[in-house]
Amino acid sequence: MTAYDPKYDQLIDAQTWAFIRETESWYPPDAVGLTIAQQRTVYDKMCAAFYAGRPAGVEVQDNALQQAGRAISLRQYRSTPDAAAQVLYFHGGGFVVGGLDSHDDVCAEICVGTGFDVTAVDYRLSPECPFPQDIEDALAVATAQMGARTTKPLVLVGDSAGANLCAAVAALTGGAANGAIGQVLIYPGFGGPNNTGSMVAHAHAPMLTAEDVAFYARIRSDGTAERVTDPRFSPLQAQDFTGLPPTVAISAECDPLADDAALYADAVLAAGGRALHLREAGLVHGYLRARHRVDRASASFARIIKAVSALGQGQWSADL
Repeated sequence: MTAYDPKYDQLIDAQTWAFIRETESWYPPDAVGLTIAQQRTVYDKMCAAFYAGRPAGVEVQDNALQQAGRAISLRQYRSTPDAAAQVLYFHGGGFVVGGLDSHDDVCAEICVGTGFDVTAVDYRLSPECPFPQDIEDALAVATAQMGARTTKPLVLVGDSAGANLCAAVAALTGGAANGAIGQVLIYPGFGGPNNTGSMVAHAHAPMLTAEDVAFYARIRSDGTAERVTDPRFSPLQAQDFTGLPPTVAISAECDPLADDAALYADAVLAAGGRALHLREAGLVHGYLRARHRVDRASASFARIIKAVSALGQGQWSADL
């Protein structure tokens, strides 16, 4: 059993500790030392162990977007024939692991909880397809949605690596016709400072460490320093935050990435936009999988559903 800083005994409750230990039984804290193939195998097994199934009333269909001679796999969720908005969901996994199955239940629950159509995007992963191929896929799907004849108001939603893609898509499509009317960013990694704040205070947090963050950045960048400073790679490197859609950025308190959500929200506000940062007390990176077994995670997921619902209807409120 991994020993953690005693401060986490004060910050993290018993339910969350049980979730952490169960996660570690499937996906060990030193998983980054495995081969990429092994990481994907243990990650998939972990996701399957926590899989909650799809709620009743959701219809699911797999298809693909043809783009430049290749197919981007998509999974579409629908719970009502007259959905008021369209959600694009980008999954987490450090740009290395995850796919349509890893977040299938999360997407289905967002669909039923909001009544919106949801499309999950199976973007290309590193190291086989390093940056910028992941954002190229995300942008292609978003652009296709914006140009569709049946275009509905678009909300971007993602967790961790997926939240990074949301922010990059929002920046690249700002001002476009039928562009996103909101984004919900769940424990995002935006390339914030690596020597201050949460990156130091929670460098050895359960579920994700600062060393893990650096590992995934190296894999995604293919070791190319110039890529790390590209705002499509690190949204906090952007020089201009104007024109971004209303944003709800949500961080876990016990996460080296916790400050990234706050810094991004502050940048949007400073540029005259609308943004809200929520820091979820006592939670850890990856807590979406705990939403049915940890009260704090359940409450946060309810706030996520509320935020997506409000943004999809063109509403803004700081009451989350």
